[in-house]
Amino acid sequence: MGGNRRVRWGTAAVSTAAVLAGIAGLTGLTGAQQAGAAGHSGGTTRAEPGSALLDKDVAAVRKAGGGKVKVLAQAEDGGGSVRARAGAGKKVPWDARFRAASTSKTFTAVVALQLAAEDKLSLDDTVEKWLPGVVSGHGNDGSRVTVRDLLRQTSGLFDYVDDPELGGVLKDFDKYRHDTTPARDYVAVAMRHKPLFTPGAGKTRWAYSNTNYLLLEMIIEKAGTLPWREQVEHRVIAPLGLRETSIGGANPFMPGPHAKVTLPGADGKPLDATEHSLQHTADSGVISSTRDVNTFFRALMGGKLLPPAQLKEMRHTVERTDDPEDVAAWPKGGYGLGVRETPLSCGGSYWHHEGDGFGPYTRTGVTQDGRRSVAISVTSDGGVPDQVRLNAATRRLVDHALCGKDG
Repeated sequence: MGGNRRVRWGTAAVSTAAVLAGIAGLTGLTGAQQAGAAGHSGGTTRAEPGSALLDKDVAAVRKAGGGKVKVLAQAEDGGGSVRARAGAGKKVPWDARFRAASTSKTFTAVVALQLAAEDKLSLDDTVEKWLPGVVSGHGNDGSRVTVRDLLRQTSGLFDYVDDPELGGVLKDFDKYRHDTTPARDYVAVAMRHKPLFTPGAGKTRWAYSNTNYLLLEMIIEKAGTLPWREQVEHRVIAPLGLRETSIGGANPFMPGPHAKVTLPGADGKPLDATEHSLQHTADSGVISSTRDVNTFFRALMGGKLLPPAQLKEMRHTVERTDDPEDVAAWPKGGYGLGVRETPLSCGGSYWHHEGDGFGPYTRTGVTQDGRRSVAISVTSDGGVPDQVRLNAATRRLVDHALCGKDG
């Protein structure tokens, strides 16, 4: 990662040496592959035979990640799945759990849109209506920012993870790994800074900010009268039977099988960053598996989580205008309500949301109709991958998986 790139907690690369913030076509699967994909056991699953191209693509992702990462990928088309993994030493469990980081934002967006469908909130509601006085000071104005702005990253609000003081504190990972600062306090950090822009008449402007999803957490809790965590559990995790998905909250321990996360520490020694509570809010708090992430995105785009009107709203994208780092990481496509759209080489596009935390990196992809999907989990094994290179390699893997390429 270049030295001039900002470190984003839960949305971009993590460099502890500087600042610690925070597949082949699936048609025609063999009988063995389909048998291996049957069921949804909560225990350890055996590996299905993979495909030569998926193996090659996973190896390429590991290489793009600098070699000091472990990679697990799983692709599905409804009739079965194929999986592949790569990495030195102890292998990543096939059903490994990982911190999904900013992929959590899509879960949060689903809850907000369900509440909108139930007329418990409106996408045109202002932040000021729900959270009087919270977005104010230093040019911030909650009466100018809507729920839709928060969901699609068009609020212009400062990203709290870029606060210099916060970044300095997080250099000492071991001291702060059990921190559970509530969303409201992180929003207050963001309010110390001027917004990048203020939404208004004319061209819509865009810039990624984790602060948006902390505000959504607070609004969701008021509108739905339950904590964000419980609403995700009741509205998404339980209905879909995502038995490998949870929200850790203050609990620093990883549930179930998982890979060890090792980062380069500030002192040059390896740092075990597997267990922590830092990512506990609506912008980054979901823990999942490749199987469950696939199930979630296929159900979402297949119309099982949102009514047609809300799914249409989610897939209405805007141009990313004011965030060159984000465009460098994701050169093509727009941003909807908690999802990205990226073109496919075979025509059309796919939907996804990345997640980058303290060593785990999640990449996803699902077709417009929800029929094909792929989930990739990358785990730091002593290194920190360059985001541009990693994203290029994972995009190739996703494109091959969703376009049904056979190499």
